[in-house]
Amino acid sequence: MNHSQTVLLAKAEHYCAYQERSHFEVRMHLLEWGAKGDVLEEILSLLIQHNFLNEERFATTYTRGKFNLKGWGKLKIKQRLKLKQIPSSIIEKALNSIPTDEYEEKLRNILNQKKQTITESNAFKNQHKLTQFALSRGFESSLIYQLLRE
Repeated sequence: MNHSQTVLLAKAEHYCAYQERSHFEVRMHLLEWGAKGDVLEEILSLLIQHNFLNEERFATTYTRGKFNLKGWGKLKIKQRLKLKQIPSSIIEKALNSIPTDEYEEKLRNILNQKKQTITESNAFKNQHKLTQFALSRGFESSLIYQLLRE
């Protein structure tokens, strides 16, 4: 490796050490920084070998963060992971890391919080607003309807 490649590797290691990254994100940054062809692939390979990059770890960390901190549902998380070009098998594994009871409790809390802010007196419109809100957060319609019936 020449000096410029070593600098690129160090920059990429720093970028990955700051927070978990997907292979796609790192690849895009390396391209922006001027890495091309074999050099880019070699740097990615070294990052994986030295455990700076790990798709499963990234997907699980991303999933837990978006679920716990942002209150996103599985559909929205799945969509965002696909945009980061994470393989479907890894996405499913990451989504399955969310315990079902925690998932339902999070949706229940989101619906209760939103219910406090809705001033609609019509029960049907009220339900519709709650449903739309939960759908926009990426929760499954069947689960939303189930919890709203409770």
